[in-house]
Amino acid sequence: MPRRPPASAPPEAATSAAPFVPPHPTLTTLREAAARCRGCHLWERATQTVFGEGGRGADLVFVGEQPGDREDLEGHPFVGPAGRLLESAIAEAGLDRRRVYLTNAVKHFKWEPRGKRRIHQKPDAAEVSACHPWLEAELAVIQPLAVVCLGATAAQALLGRGFKVTQHRGEVVPASFAPLVMGTVHPSSILRSTDDEARRTERARFVEDLRALKRALEGAVGGTRQGASAPPG
Repeated sequence: MPRRPPASAPPEAATSAAPFVPPHPTLTTLREAAARCRGCHLWERATQTVFGEGGRGADLVFVGEQPGDREDLEGHPFVGPAGRLLESAIAEAGLDRRRVYLTNAVKHFKWEPRGKRRIHQKPDAAEVSACHPWLEAELAVIQPLAVVCLGATAAQALLGRGFKVTQHRGEVVPASFAPLVMGTVHPSSILRSTDDEARRTERARFVEDLRALKRALEGAVGGTRQGASAPPG
């Protein structure tokens, strides 16, 4: 069962996860260390840390905002409705799911109670900054060919606060942490569309963004890694 929320913590409680990041990390040691992270106050309300999942040899990293209610309870990223939409879009775009790593900019679920429900709250800039050492370490270990930032929080965490998904959606740009980086919408925004037709339209746009990334990957490496049949080691 989720923990009862304590008295709200002041914004200044957010500091940094950096002291918790192990030296010479691997994905295994990062995951173990993140389970004990107290780098900001969000751990107090969360059931558990939800770290990224996927292989060390992943070509492509998807970065979302933060775990949702289901992710917080189950301890795995992208297992709720938005995750199911993402999985289907990855398949439809022709990307190899076995070479994908899934993670979030923030590793704990931020929420507020509303009756018996836990309602998502957007993490603020201090909380995103406090958690950034985990994301930075994940990318340094994986060294992916491409990163997809799902939504504004993830995009601004990696590409700067001036990056606007509404203006630069679907563009593939280079960055220090990956040769190919794209910002697009978070699948949860598609689920919030006003009606079925809007959801179909937005989902189709999302799949086309992922197809554009696949073409960029194929152009960069001749399709030899993302199209490989062997799973990552």
